Amino acid sequence: MTALPIENSHARQRRRGRAKPASPAIGRAPSRPAQHGRVSAASPADGMSGQAALNVTFAELGVPGPLLAELAGAGITVPFPIQAAALPDALAGMDVLGRGRTGSGKTLAFAIPLAALLANGHTSAGRPRGLVLVPTRELASQVHAVILPLARAMGLTVATIFGGTRQSAQVAALHRRVDIVVACPGRLADLIEQGHCHLGDVEISVLDEADHMADLGFLPVVRRLMEATPPQGQRMLFSATLDNAVDVLVRRFLNNPAVHSVDSDTVAPGAMVHHLFTVTPGDRVGVVAALARGNNRSLVFTRTKHGAQKLTHQLTKAGVSAVELHGNLGQGARERNLASFVSGAARVLVATDIAARGIHVDGIDLVIHADPPAEHKAYLHRSGRTARAGAGGVVITVQSPAQAGNVRVLMRRAGVSPLATSVSPHSDLLRSIAGPPAARAERPLQPSVTEAALTAGPGTGRGAVAMSAGYRGRRRR
Repeated sequence: MTALPIENSHARQRRRGRAKPASPAIGRAPSRPAQHGRVSAASPADGMSGQAALNVTFAELGVPGPLLAELAGAGITVPFPIQAAALPDALAGMDVLGRGRTGSGKTLAFAIPLAALLANGHTSAGRPRGLVLVPTRELASQVHAVILPLARAMGLTVATIFGGTRQSAQVAALHRRVDIVVACPGRLADLIEQGHCHLGDVEISVLDEADHMADLGFLPVVRRLMEATPPQGQRMLFSATLDNAVDVLVRRFLNNPAVHSVDSDTVAPGAMVHHLFTVTPGDRVGVVAALARGNNRSLVFTRTKHGAQKLTHQLTKAGVSAVELHGNLGQGARERNLASFVSGAARVLVATDIAARGIHVDGIDLVIHADPPAEHKAYLHRSGRTARAGAGGVVITVQSPAQAGNVRVLMRRAGVSPLATSVSPHSDLLRSIAGPPAARAERPLQPSVTEAALTAGPGTGRGAVAMSAGYRGRRRR
């Protein structure tokens, strides 16, 4: 088994003065129970993730002046509940365990401490001092975009590391002594094994969307990466749910964490209206097209990459301005398609679960499960993309008669009682939900896919778990 290099030559001691564990094995954090030092329920009374629960400012939370100016310049003046709750503990150097759905403001809750606490330190080539692990390439790019201006304000640099693209630029950034790395586990594991990166100087580690990493099978790789960081470093974990898989990480790597919670993806917001439409297999595409043809901003989920690609083609052929997001697209195409959806150039995004996890896009009016998900947690994660920050939202599940039994069980476990009916592409109900028709798209909006014939790279998908012999525990020959 390949041992991960751990060298603590520049790693600082914990700011709260926590002593190192007594003689732990090199590269192995001691197994310990998660002792919750302070627990806060930070969700506002109305359950809205976008509303601040406390009348407090970033300055009162202890955010340094340069970061206050950067936040104000971006129009961010009032902290969200998770930020108001977690920032004092994170800025004090404590381990933090945060729970909240995508869009609750978790990124700033760890981005601000990263920039504030790592300022004025020394970073060696290939030895970052800040590490953020995320499950997907898209989330890595979004987190990078949030951290970058804050890091620059404090004289720090940030780089992303993920698969599906050449590693040369990522290696070059490491050699240029990048301070903070936002990485998908598989590609980072590969670069470590090649000798391009060492985690022995990491002072602050963050696990973002930890439950999604567990769902994708990343936990063995994540454990090895965390074991390669100094045990006295500060660690923060953020997740929409804290199930058994995530609890293993909490108990192993977090020491007496401060626990903060806002609204979770596993609770269906009351502002959502859930519909269950039974259709014949031949009417499925026509029903989805009728729903997506209106002026709403819609997110459509499919089960497979091929299904997302095919449905996008069918929708654009029907005059719907749709783009796709899945693992078979190259990174450039994925970024352009997501940017088209965020900007409103495309009103419909057709995505797989894996590609869309962790991505935060405001103002989604309609979530359509073109393929019903396999289990209730996925249903709630998908559906949680709408009805945010006090807005309403509509969630529609399209099922065939053969799927009705499985979907019934799924809805019961999700705690949802949908409005169920049978529809056809010409049903008046579809027109009332879709709203006024939008302008017909004359041609597909998605970019050329000449660069898109890439399979999911080592930064995403289940293949990341098999990235490296050393990280799988397989003996190298």
